[in-house]
Amino acid sequence: MHHLTEILALLMVLGIGAQWLAWRFQVPGIVLLSLAGLLIGPVLGILRPSEALGDAYQPLIKLAVAAILFEGGLSLRFAELKQSAAVVFRLTTIAVVLSLGLTAWVAHGIVGMDWAVALVFGAITVVTGPTVILPLLRQAKLKRRPASFLKWEGIVNDPTGAVLVVVVFNYFVGADAGQLEATLKHFGIGVGIALLLGGVGGWALGRAFLAGLVPEYLKGAVALAAAIGAYALSNLVLEESGLIAATVMGVVLGNMNLPSMGEIRRFKEYVAVLLVSGVFLLLTADLDPAILAALDWRSALLILAVVFLVRPAVVWLSTLGAGMSWQERALVGWIAPRGVVAAAVAGVFGPLLAERGLAGAELLLPLVFVLIFTTVVLHGFSLGRVARNLDLSARHHGGLIIAGGSAWSNGLAARLHEQEVPVIVADSAWHRLRSARQAGVPVYFGDLLSEHAEHALELGAFGSLLAATNNDAYNALACARFAPELGRQNIFQLAGNDSAEPHKPAPELRGRPAMGHDVQFEDLQRRWYQGWGFRCSELTDTFDAKAFTSSLPDDAVPVLVIGTSHAVRLLEADKPLRAEPGERVVWLGPKGSEEAHAPDERAADRARPLV
Repeated sequence: MHHLTEILALLMVLGIGAQWLAWRFQVPGIVLLSLAGLLIGPVLGILRPSEALGDAYQPLIKLAVAAILFEGGLSLRFAELKQSAAVVFRLTTIAVVLSLGLTAWVAHGIVGMDWAVALVFGAITVVTGPTVILPLLRQAKLKRRPASFLKWEGIVNDPTGAVLVVVVFNYFVGADAGQLEATLKHFGIGVGIALLLGGVGGWALGRAFLAGLVPEYLKGAVALAAAIGAYALSNLVLEESGLIAATVMGVVLGNMNLPSMGEIRRFKEYVAVLLVSGVFLLLTADLDPAILAALDWRSALLILAVVFLVRPAVVWLSTLGAGMSWQERALVGWIAPRGVVAAAVAGVFGPLLAERGLAGAELLLPLVFVLIFTTVVLHGFSLGRVARNLDLSARHHGGLIIAGGSAWSNGLAARLHEQEVPVIVADSAWHRLRSARQAGVPVYFGDLLSEHAEHALELGAFGSLLAATNNDAYNALACARFAPELGRQNIFQLAGNDSAEPHKPAPELRGRPAMGHDVQFEDLQRRWYQGWGFRCSELTDTFDAKAFTSSLPDDAVPVLVIGTSHAVRLLEADKPLRAEPGERVVWLGPKGSEEAHAPDERAADRARPLV
């Protein structure tokens, strides 16, 4: 018997290690988590969670799933539905019914499942869980609209599918067997109480936060405890309806525009990463290789039918006339990875159905696990490529957001635009964006910190931020706002006034110092009006970074590097220039400095200026 401390330590180290490796090598994290679970469980026999944890195994998984769905609900913003409400509605209603019916029909026809088992299997496959979808979307960087379709469908249908399983089970073999009226009544009361607990509970909690009844450091923990409490209470009425309560509470809280919502979301995201990692390891490590022996060629045919026929047909039929492009319908019809909820529900109801001797019940659990692993691998590795081929991906991941329109920042944006680098200038003053607009540079008119900007900007196209206003405090706020999404290493701001050193924002709020500690807004503005401009030089095998640096005119300022894929790397103060042959360096130099870099017969190895 493994000690609980050792088990939890192993799960945490393996889970976070797999997540880091997935980030480092740009592969789907869920795939590595599944492989790690299979390795420590069925392959090496290091851990069998259901035996090691005993009666705590199922409750731990259920509570973790509730917390994950609550975190997912926090990310659902009603503002996203302005352009996608019709599609989301159909994917969470019509598509659910079609998916349940078609999947049950093919399961009954191909492997001979009893209709009760087939309908339970169909209800389980309705789930396209956020435990898989959200990490994949974070990595694939889709355009906002298709990402919204998949995110809403995954989070809403997760509890829906679980509750449908309970209803189908109760009607066919449970307490209300054969009694349609009693089943529907039980279902209605359970869902109603779940909606009430989630909705009213979330609203009351949000009001308590606004009234200052909960200190800042407790808000994340209180929100999580409230979601778990709502989950447990709702489950007393109807099993698995607690998932609806937890999700609804997250949606309500996430749309109340609470001042501290950013911190709550980040706290919940950290918790969710730990829980997703642990739950996937627990479920895959507990898989018994013997159950796979029950599968044959008909089982494989069923899995293929669900993935390649049922899912595309359901999406195309349910979204007819909903305003989706064929590319969006093709992507959503392909991407439907199943996750933790499907596995957890199958683990509970599969054995219960098998005890009653129903045909095909012994296949339910292995089929669900094979479906999960198949869809995680297929969709995890193909989402980015399929999205790019369908032009639904934010294709350039290394673009630059410039916060603050000014003469010199608009000039920098224009030069990057000429070099085919995705760039956008944001400012709340229309006149400060004039020269950028005249140069054809995309602009955002408004406050970059506003909620509107959060939904209007396609952040997937951008990899870096340069906070370049003349307000050091605002620059720090912009850096703090975008650091969680773009990464602290990609957030830069101009140096502040040295005389204001004691009054500068705290270092943890500031971005990395761009260009140089002595390069301030006023210096850049003055140099621009003195005739300085942004130049672009390409490095070669003979004209490397060191040669380039030594050839710069006095007081010239290297700004950033454009990679071979048009991705931008801003240069940090006091850090040496690192660039490879074929990459381009954008620098600010005095008038006439172009000639200093022009190729000539005596310096044929110098860079060609791109001006």
